[in-house]
Parts: sequence; C-alpha cells; structure tokens
Amino acid sequence: MNKVEEFEELRAMLFSIAYRILGSVSEAEDAVQETWLRFDRSTTPPTSAKAFLSATVTRVSIDVLRSARVRREQYVGPWLPEPLLSDPYQDPERSAELADSVSMAALLLLERLSPLERSVFVLREVFAFGFDEIAAAVGRSEGACRQLLVRARRHMEAGRPRFEADRQERQELAARFFDALRDGDVGALRDLLAADVQLVGDGGGKAPRLARAVVGAENVARLLASVFPAMARIDVTFDPHEVNGQPGAIFRAPDGRILHTLALEVLDGRVQAIRSVINPDKLGHLGPVADAWAFDREVRQARRQMNRRRRSVAP
Repeated sequence: MNKVEEFEELRAMLFSIAYRILGSVSEAEDAVQETWLRFDRSTTPPTSAKAFLSATVTRVSIDVLRSARVRREQYVGPWLPEPLLSDPYQDPERSAELADSVSMAALLLLERLSPLERSVFVLREVFAFGFDEIAAAVGRSEGACRQLLVRARRHMEAGRPRFEADRQERQELAARFFDALRDGDVGALRDLLAADVQLVGDGGGKAPRLARAVVGAENVARLLASVFPAMARIDVTFDPHEVNGQPGAIFRAPDGRILHTLALEVLDGRVQAIRSVINPDKLGHLGPVADAWAFDREVRQARRQMNRRRRSVAP
C-alpha cells in the first residue's frame, strides 16, 4: 500500500485514540490531520505504519491536551466532552468495552489524570498496546509507563461505580425515560431516577444553561416535566440516539437544526446522571446548530402561558 492507503486504513483507530485522550471531536480531528502531515513529510518508511501513526497521534494529543487544560480551567460552568454519536473504530469482540470507554462518565474520569497517565491508560486499557509501543509513543521507559498505568488505574477505579448496567437494561430504562419525558409525567420520571441523580448542562457561556447542577430525583423530575412539554409546544423534537456509546437523544428545532444533546448514565436500575451539551461550539460537527438563546426565550414564554392556563382552570 502507498502512504495514503496505509493512513486511511488506520484513520478510525487514530481518531478513536485522540478522542479518548482529548474528549473533543474537533481537536481529535485536528490531531489526526497533523499526524497525516507528519507521516506524509517523513522520508524514511517506518518499520510499522501502525506503530508510527499511533505514536504520532498520541504525542500530538498530549501536546494539545496540555494546552487545553488551561482553557478548561477557565471554562464557564461545567465542562463536558463533545458528544460523539458513533465511534468509527469497530471491533465486534470488544464493542461493549469500547462503548464504555468513550462514555461521558469515563471521559470525565479521565479528566482527573495527567496527560501522560491518560495516554498510557487509553493505549493499554482500551487499545491493548504493548508497553514497548506505549513507551515509544509517550517518550518514557517501559518501567515508567507501568507506573503511570498503576496510578491511572487507581484514579479510575476510585471513581467507577461498583455495579454497572448491561446494554439491554440501559436501553429498556432509557426508552421508559424518554416516554415519560414526552408525557411530562413527574411520577414516572421520579421512579426512574436515582435518589441522588444529577442533571448537568454545558453551555460554556455561549448558550443558556443551569446555574448549577440540579440534584435529587424530585427536583430533576419536576424540572424535566416542566421544561420538555413547553419545548414540545413550540415544536422542538428529540430523537433517541446513542451518545458516547450510552442511551441519549438529540434535540432539534422545528427546522431540524440541533439544539442540544442529552446523555444518560444508567446504573443499578436507575438514571444516575443526565448530561446535556448545549454549547454550540461542541455541536457543530453534528450538523447545523440552532440559536439556543432564541429558543430559550420561546420556552420560557411557553411555560408562562402553560402556567397561566393551569391557574385559570384550577378549582
């Protein structure tokens, strides 16, 4: 194969490595493009294109992550990864494991790690690279990489739940959740939520967001049941869709433009967390993005009208 063919054969894997390290679709795509440029400029054919390209995309991603961390510390409100609707890297024998490694929950846990720890963990635990390959990728000895992995595992295990739901259970509970959401059924929503459920929105200062995370089944159920019927009233629709390998949905304006995504974390038979990405900068790769501020005003107006109607018919 020529260089272009070799690169294209490995592109999906390179993107998947970069996305797990960076938590950003746009930055991962840029890292893959930079990797191609370095591969194209190289004059000596590498012994292994896979080893060369995976090492290069890892080093590029580490550099990007180091600079991105400064921006994330200054980020307005909660930071969430850019939503990924489908992982281009496919391995049928490890599909469940790969989906879990790209979930919002997993990516947020990876944020606790240093760039080197994160890279070593992704290469070893997700993609099963050998320590010799990892050492070449991150520029450390094999012994140092083993220590980095030990520390990374310790941080990741400390944040992981003890019991995880299987895929079928997640899908069935999510279907009931979205049915209750369409109906604005407070009771049905409350029954599906964990007692300490959290609702988190990422607007990044560029879209309406919650002032803080909403916590507790009663609070979250009442908020959802009051907002989504009002959204339906102005013809906002949502399509259930996997988001980062987990149950979720894409919300759209009447003209089809994207308003936001919603991802559910399902454990122990309940929804433990609901994460909504509203920042338009994080949605552009999914398609045209709607004006969230305008729709927020319309939703507030619809809620006021619905509340006035309820008061007028109350006994």
